[in-house]
Amino acid sequence: MAMIFKRRHGWVAARRQTAPSQPWRWAGDPGRQDSRLAELLSNISYEVVPLGSAEQAVLANVPTTIPLNVTVTEARGMEATLRLTERLLMYGYHVAPHLAARLFIDQHQVADVVARLRTAGGRSVFVIGGDSPQPLGPFPDAFSLLQAIGPSFEEVGIAGHPEGHPAIPAEATDLALKRKAPMATRIITQICFDATTTSTWAARIAACGVGLPVQVGLPGPVSRQKLVRISAGLGLGQSARFLRKQRSLLWRLLLPGSYHPTRLARRLGTAVTRTDNNVRGLHIFTFNELARTETWRRELLASVSEMDRLG
Repeated sequence: MAMIFKRRHGWVAARRQTAPSQPWRWAGDPGRQDSRLAELLSNISYEVVPLGSAEQAVLANVPTTIPLNVTVTEARGMEATLRLTERLLMYGYHVAPHLAARLFIDQHQVADVVARLRTAGGRSVFVIGGDSPQPLGPFPDAFSLLQAIGPSFEEVGIAGHPEGHPAIPAEATDLALKRKAPMATRIITQICFDATTTSTWAARIAACGVGLPVQVGLPGPVSRQKLVRISAGLGLGQSARFLRKQRSLLWRLLLPGSYHPTRLARRLGTAVTRTDNNVRGLHIFTFNELARTETWRRELLASVSEMDRLG
């Protein structure tokens, strides 16, 4: 696997992971910045939206060594997410479906989804609160759903917000992350276009005792036309709302041509060398542009590996 996380053995092992054991620090060594970026690129995952021909696009372009996340949307509900997850697991991919707390009706549904994923061979989930205005059941946030799921999966991802959450005060966001961390094995951040902000945030949560490995969320190469189509298809779903909240992201992605993540990735490779943090990899929001994303990954990885060899 391109990305290997420690397996959890009950809550005790999960709690131990929240201590910032050995944060990564490469400060004062500019010559190692490309090496750091190469490491981040070697520990990468892709986010897939369960729309249209997503399954075929994954099979045609993405190696099974690349872990995948499958999003959930209000418009399509969890069924589309679960079906795509099951299909990709059949082909040997390591897949983490998004489980949105506010879309669960009751504990019985939680148990059914857990059993369904385990039967399909699922070992990983990504637990979020979800953007539904009102919860459909007794799970208003990710913390409550994590408690309901229990130690059912070896790998559990939770969300991180380097620039804060648009609807939640920063103090509440920090507290929520500390409460969820003992029940998780990794953090995936929302997109932030300031590499220094991301690095500083990662250092701060490590210093506060949240020692989980962090994957930094970046948008992949995406065309304006494709983004508009996907946003329209999602309706009031999570990704469309996220784009509306993140105005800087929406503006950059809607410029003529395509957004290209190389500059941001390189800046991140530099920024994370300057602080003690647990940044261990990248998570690419592909918008289902999987061929372009995989080409970009391979080309940039080859470039930084060659620079590291020559340096």
